[in-house]
Amino acid sequence: MDMSNYPAAVAILNSLQSNAATIAQLRASGHPDYSLALPEMVEWLAQAGYQPRLLDKLNIVHVAGTKGKGSTSAFISSIVGQYLSPGRTRQPIRVGLFTSPHLRFVRERIQIDNMPISEPHFATQFFQLLHKFKEDKRPMYFRFLTLMAFQTFLQENVEAAVVECGIGGEYDSTNIIQKPVVTAITSLGIDHESLLGHTLPEIAWHKAGIFKPGAVALTVPQPAEAMAVLQQRAQERECKLVIIPRHPQIESGQVSLGLAADYQKTNASIAVASASALLKKMGFSQVPDLVSNPAAALPKEFIAGLQKVRWPGRSEVRAETSTNTMWFLDGAHTVESIELSTQWFITETKKQGKDIPRVLIFNQQSRDADKLATALYDMASKTLGPRPFDKVIFTTNKTYETHGYTPDLVSNNTDNKSVEDLTVQDQLARTWGHLDPTAAIEVCRSIDSAILRARSLNATAATAESSQRLVLIIGSLHLVGGALEVLENAANNTLER
Repeated sequence: MDMSNYPAAVAILNSLQSNAATIAQLRASGHPDYSLALPEMVEWLAQAGYQPRLLDKLNIVHVAGTKGKGSTSAFISSIVGQYLSPGRTRQPIRVGLFTSPHLRFVRERIQIDNMPISEPHFATQFFQLLHKFKEDKRPMYFRFLTLMAFQTFLQENVEAAVVECGIGGEYDSTNIIQKPVVTAITSLGIDHESLLGHTLPEIAWHKAGIFKPGAVALTVPQPAEAMAVLQQRAQERECKLVIIPRHPQIESGQVSLGLAADYQKTNASIAVASASALLKKMGFSQVPDLVSNPAAALPKEFIAGLQKVRWPGRSEVRAETSTNTMWFLDGAHTVESIELSTQWFITETKKQGKDIPRVLIFNQQSRDADKLATALYDMASKTLGPRPFDKVIFTTNKTYETHGYTPDLVSNNTDNKSVEDLTVQDQLARTWGHLDPTAAIEVCRSIDSAILRARSLNATAATAESSQRLVLIIGSLHLVGGALEVLENAANNTLER
C-alpha cells in the first residue's frame, strides 16, 4: 500500500471509532472503570517503540478543562511560535500542537509550527504506526491519534509541545505524560457526566489528574466547590496551584486577540502565563515571569502570538459579500459555553445595527440538545426579545444531502437511524416552538441544505433598510466543521467561476 495515501489512512482510522451502541452502553453503565486505560496506553506506546520518559524531551504544556482548552492551547502554541525566528541568537524552537476534535480535516489535530501536517505526512505517520499493532489489537481512534502525535513530535525533533486532553484528565489517553513543564486547567463546567460525574467537584477531580510533581500548575478563577478540589489535588501531587486572573493588557483591549469573544480573554490570560513558564524553563531568560507576576508587561512576541492566532470555528466571523451574509460560527457543547457563545453573537450583532434579519442553525446530536437549545433561547431572548431569530433551522451533522459526510467528518459513534429519522431535530423543533410559538422553524437533513435555506430565507426576510443577513451556526463542532467545509467550497466555486 502507498504509505502516503491519505484517503486510505482516513478510511482505516475511521474504522477505529467506537460505534453508537458501544457509546450508549458506556453512558448507561454510570461511571465506567478506566483504571486500565493508562497502562494500556503505556503498553501501546512501547509497541510503537517509545517509553513514557522519552516524552519528557518534548517540554510539554498539558491543558485540561471543560471550556476553552482548545483555544488556550492554540494561544500558547501561537505565542511559542513567535520564538521560531532563525535570526535569534539561539537555535529556533519547533513547536508541536495536539488538539481535538478537528473541524474539517483530521490532520488538523497534529500541527508542527502552527500548521497542520500535510496529507502525505499524516498518511506516512499513520501507516508507520498502524503496522506496529496486530490488526485485532489496534488502539481506538483517539488513543491512536494521541500515540501518532507523540510519534510525530519525537521524529520531527519538536522542542516544545502543547497537548490538549480529550476527556477528563486523570484517565485521559494523553495522561501518559510523566513530566510536563506546565499543567493548565481552563474554565470548568458540567460535561461528559456519564464519564466524569454529575457535579463540579467530581469533574474537577478528573481534570486535576494532569497535575504532576514539579510541574507548574495553573488555573483560571473557578467556582469555589471546584477550586477546593483543584487545590487539594495539587497538594496531593506536590505542586503549587496558581490562579491566573485576566491580564490587564488583555482585559482592557489594549492587546487585541485573534479570537474575538470576551471569554477568550480568560483563555488568553492563562495562555500567556503558560507560555511564560515554558519559555523560561527553556532558557529564554528575558521573558517575564507571568506566573509570579501575572500583570507584568507582555513582550512583543506574546502580543504578536495573541493577535495572529487562528482557531477556525471558535468565535469566528465570516463575511460572504456575494449574498451580503455574515456567518457567526462557534462550537459550544455545554450550557455555559452556549451562553457565552450566544452573548458573543449578541455583542457582535449589536455593531451591525437594528432590523437586520437573524437566522439560527443549530445541532447537538449526542448530548442533551433540548437543554442546550433552551439555554440558547433564554440567553438570546433577554436582549433580542421573545423572538430572537427570524428563522430557526435544525439540521443533522451530515455535510451534504446528496453524498453524505466528507471522509474526514465521518462519525461512526452517532446513531444512524436517529440521524435518518431526524429524531433529534424534530424534538428540537418542538422545544423551540414551545419557547417561541411565533418562530419560523425548519428541519433540514444536511448542513449544505441548512446553509442554502439560511441564504434564501434571509434574502426574503431582509428589510427595505438593510439587505444584510446574520446567521449564527452554533452547537456541535461537527456541525461547525461541516459548515466551514460547505462555506469554503462555495467560496472556491465562486472564485473558479
